[in-house]
Amino acid sequence: MLMERMLSRENLLTALKRVERNKGSHGIDGMSVKDLRRHLYEHWNFLRQSLKEGTYQPSPVRRIEIPKPNGGVRLLGIPTVTDRFIQQAIAQVLTPIFDPTFSENSYGFRPQRRGHDAVRKAKEYIKSGQRWVVDIDLEKFFDKVNHDKLMGIVAKKIEDKVLLKLIRRYLQSGVMINGVVIETEEGTPQGGPLSPLLSNILLNELDQELEKRGHQFVRYADDCNIYVKTKKAGIRVMNSITGFIEEKLKLRVNKEKSAVDRPWKRKFLGFSFTLHKEPKVRIAKESVKRLKAKVRLMTSRSKPYSMEQRIMKLNQYLTGWCGYFALADTPSKFEEFDRWIRRRLRMCIWKEWKKPKTRMRKLIGLGIPKKQAYEWGNSRKKYWRIAHSPILDRTLGRSYWSSRGLKSLYQRYESLRQT
Repeated sequence: MLMERMLSRENLLTALKRVERNKGSHGIDGMSVKDLRRHLYEHWNFLRQSLKEGTYQPSPVRRIEIPKPNGGVRLLGIPTVTDRFIQQAIAQVLTPIFDPTFSENSYGFRPQRRGHDAVRKAKEYIKSGQRWVVDIDLEKFFDKVNHDKLMGIVAKKIEDKVLLKLIRRYLQSGVMINGVVIETEEGTPQGGPLSPLLSNILLNELDQELEKRGHQFVRYADDCNIYVKTKKAGIRVMNSITGFIEEKLKLRVNKEKSAVDRPWKRKFLGFSFTLHKEPKVRIAKESVKRLKAKVRLMTSRSKPYSMEQRIMKLNQYLTGWCGYFALADTPSKFEEFDRWIRRRLRMCIWKEWKKPKTRMRKLIGLGIPKKQAYEWGNSRKKYWRIAHSPILDRTLGRSYWSSRGLKSLYQRYESLRQT
């Protein structure tokens, strides 16, 4: 029985370690991840018994809204840490059963696969002459999944009725908003360890249909791009696949966000492409806007951070950002970002120095002749303009910020590309 395998000591310990490593926010009960191990130790006998007998009732998820960069919000359902642990244990048992049946063109939330692999595959298609993309956006996918349709697919491979009942209960566990529990008749709780696997199980039907029709495509969760040779073919594919998604999978395609277009005019997982015959991966404009908005917050003159705090926050954010976007084939952009970030910091330091006397003293300390230091120290130019002046560019350049601990995006990019 799968339920026995799910409740095995080895599987549960692995699930517990995974949930503790991922950390994450609390659910509606307010329990943090660090309290989970003790809670399980104290209540495990009761929990295990209720899971085995099929009487366990998951708690409603805590609904939070994450602002999207292009407007609107992404709704997340945060399960309690106990439910995250149980969901993780279920996912570990189901993954070896379902994952081998998934398409080679599916990259989201799967072992040994990542978004970069999907972007590289898309680049291959464009290089081979598929220079039109059918970019399909599923409308609020995680909120619109049809429970009966999904459970019907799961039940084809899983016969354990207790486990099936538990999975359905997770789908229907409800959402708590402002202290009121609202029942859910469709959707999966995005934010739990089980929902990525369930979404892949449902969307594998789409993958199989695309393969049956001989299409070249990449899918990462609910982001699906199909590559074709002509616009006419793209329109035909868009119409027929939209029909399949809405009639067979009971999902809705977002007509406003979906399009048949050139790949270099669309974004995919934060990236886009150049229009060259040998296409290059580049950072999508929306991703650049997000980066700059985040850096502007950390380097805002109105924020009362010390320079050490600013640099620490920048390093933390930029290290992760560069780790993902180093896939781009555009080193010059990373040099450009470095220059722009240094200018933002120069603007902050110029405000810190504030008084003309302080500015003069600091500039002289940096090796600027007294006459020039007096002239610039008393300048009435705006902060942003001063930050780009030759005198600050020279004295507060790359080596200065490196000595203050600022890590270079370009240098990190180069080292990542070499590994």
